[in-house]
Amino acid sequence: MNLIPRRRNYELDPIEELEQLQQLMNRWFDSGWDNMGLLDRAVAPAMDLVETPDAYYLYVDLPGIDKKDISLTVENNVLTLEGEKKGKDEKKRFFRKETWEGSFRRTISLPNAADPEKVKAELKNGVLTVTIGKKEELKPRQIAVQVK
Repeated sequence: MNLIPRRRNYELDPIEELEQLQQLMNRWFDSGWDNMGLLDRAVAPAMDLVETPDAYYLYVDLPGIDKKDISLTVENNVLTLEGEKKGKDEKKRFFRKETWEGSFRRTISLPNAADPEKVKAELKNGVLTVTIGKKEELKPRQIAVQVK
């Protein structure tokens, strides 16, 4: 595939050619997971942060990771998750490997309502669930409206 098509009696417009190149690259990067190549891989576990009225919940996918290989700290309203996913068997030859291994580090700035003193974590079935309580004074509260 040529990035710049060859045309007869055509004057080269660099701006137009760069725009076409950008469109091609956007399609390539936006094509999603279906066209994943052999060299593409995730470098850290996926995570979701969910808010409820009483707390924040952080869900982290950590399949195959032992809890002794995970470190979780909170400092200056920043939560840091570090760990290592060790390789399974070095003697096997992979024809395609889409799982990841190695050390990782993820940091998340906690919202102002988060209480760093109310953090607990549980690893179950390959999912780390971190519960972060909210400060009492910042929790939303219902105010009754009186009619006179």
